[in-house]
Amino acid sequence: MSKDNKQTGPTQRSLRMGELVRHAMADIFARGDIDDDALRGTVITVPEVRMSTDLKLANVYIMPLGGQHADEIVAALNRHRKYVRGRVSPALNVKFAPEVRFFVDETFEEAGRIDALLRSEKVKRDLADDDGETD
Repeated sequence: MSKDNKQTGPTQRSLRMGELVRHAMADIFARGDIDDDALRGTVITVPEVRMSTDLKLANVYIMPLGGQHADEIVAALNRHRKYVRGRVSPALNVKFAPEVRFFVDETFEEAGRIDALLRSEKVKRDLADDDGETD
């Protein structure tokens, strides 16, 4: 009798650790602990942190307020990722702090694209045709 219990998504443990890392990152950004010209005066949000299954890698998705200069900010954060890892570690209360990598969060742009598509005239016309149709 074989069990086919393959994990298809993130585990409860990795989701919980991702939320802990996200909150720790938000605190670091709110306090302005990182001294870099690219980050000075910038409000950074952390919508999501994805942890690897072994909890050794944290992919942090960030978006600056207004979405301006996102690539420059990600590059600056990746330059300071060892410092950030050291600041996040005490908040996690784990044996090994995860390695941190920063990426631009593109879900806002994707949501905007889908919203614009749903509001297009072509979709409105198709929906209007479906309302008047009988099968």
